[in-house]
Amino acid sequence: MAEDPLMATAWVRVVNRSQHALPQYATGHSAGLDLRANLGEPVTLAPGDFRLIPTGLYLELPEGTEAQVRPRSGLAFKHGVTVLNSPGTIDADYRGEIGVLLINHGKAQFVVNDGERIAQLVVSRYERVSFVENADLRASERGAGGFGHSGTH
Repeated sequence: MAEDPLMATAWVRVVNRSQHALPQYATGHSAGLDLRANLGEPVTLAPGDFRLIPTGLYLELPEGTEAQVRPRSGLAFKHGVTVLNSPGTIDADYRGEIGVLLINHGKAQFVVNDGERIAQLVVSRYERVSFVENADLRASERGAGGFGHSGTH
């Protein structure tokens, strides 16, 4: 899909040291941009193996944003391949190469080829907080219920 730069809500400076096009959104309502492997030769992941796969991309994110590296659902569903530290967080002050830590949870070898779409990148704003220590917390309807507390359906 050809990206319309006028539709962007923020600009991210990028250095592209790969031979691939810049990341793009697959559809007009996609939240994530596709990241591609930047490899000199294919990488084979045996079941249980994990490797840091380079992308050749270096970002300068706007202050107050982060980028999250997330799995591609098709790789997970079809091959059991996902992002090990999902989501991987890229801070706005990081200037190194973006790498994707892939793991093969499948039962067969998986070959990562140069240019293959291996993950998604979602850029979002965040809030920085300060903690204020207290002896107790205000009551809520939910209280301390967690891990399945909201229902059995």
